Amino acid sequence: MKIFRFMLIASLAGLLTGSCKESTVKEEPFKYLADEFADLKVIRYRIPGWDSLTVNQKEYIYHLSEAANAGRDIFWDQNFKYGLKIRKSLETIFENYKGDRESSEWKEFVIYAKRVFFSNGIHHHYAEEKFLPGCSQGYFAQLLDESGQTDLKEELIPMLFDPSLYPYRKNITGEGDLLLGSSVNFYEGVSRKEAEDFYAKMIDHKDLTPISYGLNSRLVKKDGKIQEEVYKVGGLYGAAIEKIIEHLEKASVVAENDVQRGSISKLIEYYRSGDLNTWDEYNIAWVKDTDSQVDFINGFIEDYNDPLGMKATWEAVVNFKDIEASKRTEIISNNAQWFEDNSTVNPEYKKKEVKGVSAKVITVAQLGGDCHPTSPLGINLPNADWIRKEHGSKSVTIANISEAYDKAAEEAPKSLTTEFSWDEAEIKLVKDYGSLTNNLHTDMHECLGHASGQLRPGTPAGALKNHSSALEEARADIFALYYMPDTKLVELGIMPNEEAYKASYISYIRNGIMTQLVRIELGKTVTQAHMQGRKLISEWCYEKGKGAAEGGMDVIEKRVRENKTYFVINDYTKLRGLFGELLAELQRIKSEGDYAAGKKLIETYAVNIDQELHKEILNRYSSLNLKPYGGFINPDIIPVEKDGEIVDYKVEYPSDFLQQMLDYGKKYSFLN
Repeated sequence: MKIFRFMLIASLAGLLTGSCKESTVKEEPFKYLADEFADLKVIRYRIPGWDSLTVNQKEYIYHLSEAANAGRDIFWDQNFKYGLKIRKSLETIFENYKGDRESSEWKEFVIYAKRVFFSNGIHHHYAEEKFLPGCSQGYFAQLLDESGQTDLKEELIPMLFDPSLYPYRKNITGEGDLLLGSSVNFYEGVSRKEAEDFYAKMIDHKDLTPISYGLNSRLVKKDGKIQEEVYKVGGLYGAAIEKIIEHLEKASVVAENDVQRGSISKLIEYYRSGDLNTWDEYNIAWVKDTDSQVDFINGFIEDYNDPLGMKATWEAVVNFKDIEASKRTEIISNNAQWFEDNSTVNPEYKKKEVKGVSAKVITVAQLGGDCHPTSPLGINLPNADWIRKEHGSKSVTIANISEAYDKAAEEAPKSLTTEFSWDEAEIKLVKDYGSLTNNLHTDMHECLGHASGQLRPGTPAGALKNHSSALEEARADIFALYYMPDTKLVELGIMPNEEAYKASYISYIRNGIMTQLVRIELGKTVTQAHMQGRKLISEWCYEKGKGAAEGGMDVIEKRVRENKTYFVINDYTKLRGLFGELLAELQRIKSEGDYAAGKKLIETYAVNIDQELHKEILNRYSSLNLKPYGGFINPDIIPVEKDGEIVDYKVEYPSDFLQQMLDYGKKYSFLN
């Protein structure tokens, strides 16, 4: 990941009578790690390059950032139909409770509340399972009473404390109905079969430019009839959408160029109508804007939280281009056709002409909705395969978020690398090249992986159903992994030498088989799409590589030393060959819509965990006193006034996560 170095600048102080005296004032070092609780850490991120922007660009970013925050309530409601009621109740307790705020029970309540704010609901943001308060039911009832919310006790206390009520945000346990057993608010009273039958009647498999059916709606059963409630002005979430539009209109006035103004206009048109054809028109306009420095995403975009992989959560990211760092991604995108042509994929499923693949490194200025507090490290959009094929895609690697993660890790006394590396040679490779190769892997995952391949004519976009997200993340990951050792990267000047790639292979296999499991409770399975993708690749290669290396050795060898398990790569060349085999199969599955084959891969390699190994990993990890999940506090962008007029915009970096959540609750609460 790209690391930015921030220099402490000495300042010169005043002229003294008859002499000039130099005085050095040192800034306090910027502290990235702001808070830790439960299994979470909260990180501050900076906005390098802010002062190099014009006032017009800053104003543009300010209004886009207000639009990014205006949709916050939407994501809360999508996660759980009672999510907003719970959040507002917690906010009311903080506002009105006059009792002892030093007791152990209060401190447990605060931890629970921060977990809820972090996850945008009562279900773990990554593991999908409901987490319970650490304070007692009686104490929580007292908090409700003493904050004027006695009428909510009967409803809220069972909802929060009973583990059998709403146990999963997304139920992929295989038990019960996929939709009826999920707490996400995309469906109401609708079973999986009913939802699939509803959309099966709408989808035209002969349509080569299909809309993203169901993307921006809630499917409900009323009076025995199933119907869509569309997100739009005058429809579901209308009040929040009107606020988003209000800020988008102000942003449009100070946009950098007419291309931006045109795409914003199309986005507003979509928000007003809810028409998914207009959404496609907006995406086409947006993907063509490759010259602007400032950019953003805002809308119902990713379908990871929907058990059926159709309906999208609301999210927003506001950013501007890191011009120097983007030279690397531009090299990759300029050579996209070479990578497509030389992959191991069946020629039938390769793009004959890769169009409009643009890539850049960005600096995030604001995160919103499904991107806050947790943030992606890279983004590739649009998601519609036909738009990618005909009009191209945009890929970004988020430099200042990666940097913040790295800086926060440096502030911790111990590391995963030291604990789970087999020897000093592995540690040195990861130390020397880990950040660089991880950043490059993200670039290639987003720019090349997601943008590669094509569907066979007649294959519907949603054919892989509930496994589509995990298989897609695995496909993008393995495309990047296959090319990491290629001499082409050295020739292009983006890989320093022919050994550096090994750091990415070491980190990926170790993470896929072992270290990512620190995020999961003992006895549970892997449910999150990105984690499933990593586990699928690593476990498949581990199994297929047994005895396949020189001398009958395993390509990936499981070794035990002093009762500690390690997975060591014996043959990097053979491992690349395995990546190539799996890449071809994952692309075939997507191109043909082979649900049965995709399901088998997921169920065989991506879900179940060796419980003895898992217990060992958790014990080793606990000794490090690290937190497995990270999220972010947004910077505050503040107008600067002079003589009653706004003359500039400054950035401040708050350090109190809870306070920002409470402030957001007051400022950006638009839904009941």
